[in-house]
Amino acid sequence: MTGETSSDGASARGDASAGKAPGIDESVRALRDEGRATLDAALDSLRALRRLVSADLALARSALGRALAWTAVAVVFGASAWLLVMAALIALMQSRGLSWLASLSIAAVLSLAVTVLAAWRVSVFFDYAGMHATRRQLSRLGLFQEDEDDGDGKPEGDGSAPPPSSGGRGAP
Repeated sequence: MTGETSSDGASARGDASAGKAPGIDESVRALRDEGRATLDAALDSLRALRRLVSADLALARSALGRALAWTAVAVVFGASAWLLVMAALIALMQSRGLSWLASLSIAAVLSLAVTVLAAWRVSVFFDYAGMHATRRQLSRLGLFQEDEDDGDGKPEGDGSAPPPSSGGRGAP
């Protein structure tokens, strides 16, 4: 009796699993439906990302405008504070016995020294903004070459001819 139930159970399981196996067209339909669902999910993600980027750019644009306005306020008040500090320094030097000319000259030299320091730092930071490493790498890849060369590292021409003279002075 146990043998009968086990063989009947095995055949029932085999029939059930054989009956549940999908055909190739059902598999292709299921695969197509899953692919379409994946594509729809990817498109929804891209739409959400586009909305996020758009909102982020709008926020950045608004923040940039406000930052510029507050920068203008800072410049105006910084300049007026500097003028007041220089006036106080001149008055202090005048009260210590220096002449007006000497007091004004010392304040002017101090202001010029700060100006030169600021101009030097600006030139350094503008040099950093030149993206030199990126341009070197792009040049190595053969893209956006800054020098007029033919790719072998030598300037155009074979190098045997001298450079053209300018203005006809002293031409051999």
